[in-house]
Amino acid sequence: MSITQEQATWFAQTFGQIADNVERAVLGKRHVVELVLTAMLSDGHVLLEDVPGTGKTSLARAIAQSVQGTNTRIQFTPDLLPGDITGITVYDQKTGAFEFHAGPVFANIVLADEINRASPKTQAALLEVMEEGRVTIDGITRPVGSPFLVLATQNPVEQAGTYRLPEAQLDRFMMRTSLGYPDHAATVRILDGAAVATAELTPVLNPQTMAGMADLAATVYVDALVLDYIARLVDGTRSADDVRLGVSIRGALALTKATRTRAASQGRTYATPDDVKALAVAVLSHRLILHPEAEFDGVTAEAVVGQVLLDVAPPTRRETV
Repeated sequence: MSITQEQATWFAQTFGQIADNVERAVLGKRHVVELVLTAMLSDGHVLLEDVPGTGKTSLARAIAQSVQGTNTRIQFTPDLLPGDITGITVYDQKTGAFEFHAGPVFANIVLADEINRASPKTQAALLEVMEEGRVTIDGITRPVGSPFLVLATQNPVEQAGTYRLPEAQLDRFMMRTSLGYPDHAATVRILDGAAVATAELTPVLNPQTMAGMADLAATVYVDALVLDYIARLVDGTRSADDVRLGVSIRGALALTKATRTRAASQGRTYATPDDVKALAVAVLSHRLILHPEAEFDGVTAEAVVGQVLLDVAPPTRRETV
């Protein structure tokens, strides 16, 4: 059953209210806030590649507060173990039974700070929970809840003592984006105390309603021409001169999911090529592996996706339901 126009209008209004609420705590970052909300409503996760002190923790807390959800923060370090993330079973001498102690991954919003500082074994502990929303420990599978969003961060400046995220794990993130520094006007407002503390934010909706919004977004109509456009964009990344490995089919599926959610956030029951264009760089760029020569010449994955968007013509006929 497809989303109705009335439902799409409600979706867009609610989406806007959540973004407005989060922006009270994270000033001047509307575009990033909307990207993260889009990923969350598309059952995806976000990698924030940013320098310290730009408000990543505030963003995670503000979203959790806005949807009446729980949030946790994991500071990744080289000595962090997989059990420190997922939880462990402990023997209780009084009861004579093993008791499960849930790890910080059991929350609606999980901020994985400086994920590239942990060992590959610990990084891999996030893979199952990011992909399937559940954790298996000692043969018992436990769901982590819904909605569920991993906001992972890595510092692009300080690389000493870090472990590069493998391509398989990068591919698990629906989007990669950056908060960056606020502009001058937003900086002045922050210094003047305009930003609201996340603890003071009023919830806009509850986790159950948020999960219902995700279900609605999945029913947005995507015309065959738009699907063809996504497929041609993905093919374009694979045949680009500077690219050694292009976007996977998982990347194409992620772009399709996110496109549906963005269309609903705009109050539409159908997706358009503009929805695809608005999300392509954030969804596709981190999935590319460039030739070393191209990287040496200063070519970036974002620039490659931008060029593909210029080279691949979008459909000219308006998609209708």
